[in-house]
Amino acid sequence: MKAVCLKVGITKPKKPNSAERKTARVRLSNGVNVTCYIPGEGHNVQQHSVVLVRGGRAQDCPGVKYHLVRGAMDLGGVANRITSRSKYGTKKPKTS
Repeated sequence: MKAVCLKVGITKPKKPNSAERKTARVRLSNGVNVTCYIPGEGHNVQQHSVVLVRGGRAQDCPGVKYHLVRGAMDLGGVANRITSRSKYGTKKPKTS
């Protein structure tokens, strides 16, 4: 579902995990505000970015029940990704 990003931040996972999970607060096209997980290393999401949202929660982050789709709309793919490229919106690398 299409959404507009309201706020980008980090979320601390539940015990016993320790990290800074990248999250975004977005307003869906039906008007509902939800928190989404941003998968992969690095992202270019800012406030007012238009993103694509899919289901699937982040198991160790409370209240995060959706994921953003990499490589769709304003959210770019993961740079220099070799394996599992389809999950992170990365094109096939050029072979010379």
